[in-house]
Amino acid sequence: MISFRYHIVSLVAVLLSLAAGVVLGGGPLSDLGRSDSTASPSSADTKDAARAEAFADSFAEQGAARLYADGLAKRGVVLISFPGASDTTRNALAKQVAAAGGKVTGSYAVQANLVDPGEKTLVDTLGSQLMTQLPDGTVSSDAATYDRLGELLGTAVASTEATGSAELGDRSTTILSSLDGAGLVTSTGKATGRASYAVLLLGDDSGTDADPIYAGLVTGLASHAAGVVVASGGDTGTLERLREDPAAEQVATVDGADGAAGQVTTVLTLTQWPASKGGSFGAAGADGAVGLR
Repeated sequence: MISFRYHIVSLVAVLLSLAAGVVLGGGPLSDLGRSDSTASPSSADTKDAARAEAFADSFAEQGAARLYADGLAKRGVVLISFPGASDTTRNALAKQVAAAGGKVTGSYAVQANLVDPGEKTLVDTLGSQLMTQLPDGTVSSDAATYDRLGELLGTAVASTEATGSAELGDRSTTILSSLDGAGLVTSTGKATGRASYAVLLLGDDSGTDADPIYAGLVTGLASHAAGVVVASGGDTGTLERLREDPAAEQVATVDGADGAAGQVTTVLTLTQWPASKGGSFGAAGADGAVGLR
């Protein structure tokens, strides 16, 4: 028998795809209001697109708890936002984690210096110093600058244990204090431990020169967490390019996290880990609107 959840998930996927198609001009309503010659969208088209998008968001948000089915029960999630990411989006994701039965164990903000190619010397020097203060094998001895920093951050805030959450401990405190002191990563709330899962919330497009930085940070952090989802809550340029990088094979990616539908998709993707590992989800996701298996 096909389950109720299957029907709901299918409908959510259709609604998300429809909303994306209407907005982007590629959906089944894309030809409405057009003549044989190219015409600009009418006000009616714009209103229809807004209504479709609003309905998809509302539907996803109201049905989220049932879709989650406590899929994050006994699991900790850490939220890491990048420059330009919205506080509103981060807070909304925290609420969705709770709705799925999970617990946000910490919230951190990557500062502009960390994703600035001109500050590589600072990042490299600090990473090297921290590595010597930690037991051998904590981070890869041959890791590149940003992979190493990602590993250090992952060591401090994440855990490879699939369930529960781990204490921060002296090691985490040392790393986080050093990152904060150098103006690279700051805490945006009281941390209660290290988490199994991490959500990286992208914001502004830092440009192609910063792409290796994002890829390195994602790769390093993913090696110290049970699961990672990279979500775009604003400009999708960085996410689009990251999806083409081998680093994306270690995480799941979701676009449209600035809306409720994208936020629900992000958390649903976590509930399906590790089946969703390497998947690309959202309105522009290559693997479909929703990361469910």
